[in-house]
Amino acid sequence: MKLLDTMILREKIRNKEEIEEYTTIVNIIEFPKIITYKKFKGKVIFPDKPDYELALRLQVKLAKIGKMKPFSDLLIAAIAINRDLELVTRDKHFLDIRKVSNLKLIHTD
Repeated sequence: MKLLDTMILREKIRNKEEIEEYTTIVNIIEFPKIITYKKFKGKVIFPDKPDYELALRLQVKLAKIGKMKPFSDLLIAAIAINRDLELVTRDKHFLDIRKVSNLKLIHTD
């Protein structure tokens, strides 16, 4: 199953597409319009303790290669990894996160 990042959600809403994929509460906070979008049929995932722990481990690995990332991106990546979801995004930060993890990623330009 796929997990959509904020830019992908915005694009789908702009194109008036139905959204059946997962997203995170982080993305909802970044783009609250999704709450009232009638074609959103997906599931919102909330982080739990293992997600925060993995986000920290990812940041430590990224710091070692000089590529630290924003907390929100780390948490989204951790949620995707811990649930074996494929993250769909346009954000290039996730390319570096994938280098230090087993993040399944569909990066679109």
